[in-house]
Parts: sequence; C-alpha cells; structure tokens
Amino acid sequence: MRIDAYNKISQVYQANSTQKVAKTVSVSGKDKLEISSTAKDYQAVKQVLGQIPDVREDKVKAIKTQMQSGTYNVNMEEVASHIVDSYFEKTI
Repeated sequence: MRIDAYNKISQVYQANSTQKVAKTVSVSGKDKLEISSTAKDYQAVKQVLGQIPDVREDKVKAIKTQMQSGTYNVNMEEVASHIVDSYFEKTI
C-alpha cells in the first residue's frame, strides 16, 4: 500500500481544505398554500362519492328475492370467462 498516493488523492479532492458557507438572509413572510382548481374538483368529487353507499341495496334485494324463489340462474361459462379475464388483466 502506498501512503504517498493518498496524499495526492486528498490534494485532488481537496479533502483537507475547508470552505466558508455564506449566511442566509431570512425573509420575514408567511407561508402560503394554494390549491389548484383540479384539486378542488377532485375534493368535491371525493366528497360526493363518499356519500354514495358501497352496497347497492336495490340490486342485493332483487337478487336475494330471485334466490329465495329459485329463479336466480347464473351462467357458469360467463363466470369462468370473467374470472379468466380478470386474472389476465392483473398479470399483464
């Protein structure tokens, strides 16, 4: 190991020298927040969507009635097709 090479490298990178940092001037002002019109629109839509229920009770009630009466039929080929489609959409 050559110690004299270390001295040359430290000279190249000026590792031993220090530099003074200039002082920053503080500005006396208040912080300001501006919300874009797009963000305001997004916020309004989010509030409206928050008021809509996650479960559509009318659909649930209709399907429940059909199941109880025995008239609710599901096409298994369509179910399988939707499962395969959703699988390949997630993996691509």
